[in-house]
Amino acid sequence: MRQEDWFIFQEQICEHFNSIGAESETNVSLNGVRTSHDVDVFVKTKFLGIDLKWIVEAKHWKRNVNKCHVLALRSIAEDLGVDKAFIVSCNGFQSGAIEAASNTNIKLLTFDELKEETRGFVESEILKTYEVRLDLLENRYWSHSKEIRMKYGLRHHLMDFQLKFTGQMLLGVARKALIVATDRNYPISLDTMHEEHQGEMQADNFQQLQNWFNLNFNYFEAKLLEAEWEMHKNDEYKPDCIWYSSDDVTPSKVMAKRMYMAEKNG
Repeated sequence: MRQEDWFIFQEQICEHFNSIGAESETNVSLNGVRTSHDVDVFVKTKFLGIDLKWIVEAKHWKRNVNKCHVLALRSIAEDLGVDKAFIVSCNGFQSGAIEAASNTNIKLLTFDELKEETRGFVESEILKTYEVRLDLLENRYWSHSKEIRMKYGLRHHLMDFQLKFTGQMLLGVARKALIVATDRNYPISLDTMHEEHQGEMQADNFQQLQNWFNLNFNYFEAKLLEAEWEMHKNDEYKPDCIWYSSDDVTPSKVMAKRMYMAEKNG
């Protein structure tokens, strides 16, 4: 094996982490509680205000990684206090290595598996931010009475069979999309059945789902703001500010679960 092979391999790993928004560098010496350690790739990132630190050992070997290397990395990870440690191998792992990493913060992956797993982690953290935004929208929407929501265009009238717009439907579809996206089960149906539907009717991947969330949340927020301004001008802005927490069962969560189960059961 040429020196260039392992060097290129760890640089590719470093570039991958940089491409998903993390800060990473190669050949770093880190001080632990007991001693200092040289690591192939050091990764720092922040999700939802939480600082995360990961280390990566890049094994561009022709042989499988064995148990001893996993135990050594476990000791290093513990001394450094990192959140997660990876061994990325070109040629796989012995059964003893896999057993030693079980139920620990050590991940044994190929490079392709690393890219897939970290991409999934990033996507799940982004979905959490959309869930927070959805919680805020739902609290604003339900703070207004049914009569007020109908009067100011936030809800369809009972005899409006064209279904121009209703906030509950949008909230329900968005909640259901979050559930399905968490399982990474694409494509995801996004049909709100509204005349004022924004974006595509289906998301085939995470990027398309993000576009749909951004379009529809922006549209809903603008619609709420316009309606609330009109309420204020007419002295009808009198929200009942009952706050749903993220753990509370809300109408849109009930609707989303029913939609999800109906689609799942065909």
